[in-house]
Amino acid sequence: MTAQPVLDFHVRLAPRPGAAARLLAALDGCGVARAVVCAGGTIDLDTLARQLVDGGHVETDPDNDAVLAACTDANGGTPASEGVAGGGGGTPASEGVAGGGGGTPASEGVAGGGGGTPAGGGVAGGGGRLVPFWFANPHRPPGAYRERAAEFRGLEVSPAVHGVALTDPRVSALVQVAADSGHPVYTVCLARPGAGVADLVTLARRFPQTDFVLGHSGIGNIDFHALALIRDRPNISLETSGGYTCVAEAAIDRLGAARVVFGSEYPLQHPAVELAKFTAIGTPPAQWRQIAWENAHRLLGEEKP
Repeated sequence: MTAQPVLDFHVRLAPRPGAAARLLAALDGCGVARAVVCAGGTIDLDTLARQLVDGGHVETDPDNDAVLAACTDANGGTPASEGVAGGGGGTPASEGVAGGGGGTPASEGVAGGGGGTPAGGGVAGGGGRLVPFWFANPHRPPGAYRERAAEFRGLEVSPAVHGVALTDPRVSALVQVAADSGHPVYTVCLARPGAGVADLVTLARRFPQTDFVLGHSGIGNIDFHALALIRDRPNISLETSGGYTCVAEAAIDRLGAARVVFGSEYPLQHPAVELAKFTAIGTPPAQWRQIAWENAHRLLGEEKP
């Protein structure tokens, strides 16, 4: 099979020394050419785990400036918004919100190829190697995001971290900025009122021209119900990190490969682990190219290389 590049649609970067270098090394070690980057380190993992079970929230502001600076540096000093053509050591888990190290190059295992691009190499299609998303804090007014939207390529909102429901007017105000800016919206859902997949469907119906990405394969590891809920909402795609291989396979079958997006949630999950899922299910090369590359470029509003 012909090797092809991979775009990881969901990695995190904490404002810690060496974090950007470790991220790039992990991507290189797996042959991942590009990645969408959101702020990490907003909440410690013990608190996050407790909130996922018992509820609660933090009001900490994600360090979007650190993400933007790292992306600009990795993209040769030019912001990703300006369309720059653009070894997997261990990483502390504390650098993510949602660790890794070492991996097998994607070209050695993933169906359909997956060969990557070194950090210093060009990335076909423009847009920069690292693509910054604005991780919003809904406890703050949306003005800061609106003022800086041109510097970023998408929006993340997380009920798991900040505890604000997808049904909350504050989230709608942020999504309106994303809609006005042509940004896709990445979010996770929870099994609690206002934050479920059905609530995301309602939100996506209100903003039919905006693309939404449901992260982590829905709620839990085996959320076939999420696939049923989003099936008839064409502006919602599924990002596959965390879920079982059976969910990834079912997503391709039920939603179509055009609505499935590869992501890893690095550093909490190493990209090599997530790439292995698609090897295990024997993803055909044409479908893998959509999942690993083409769909992400469409969501980012870029021409497909």
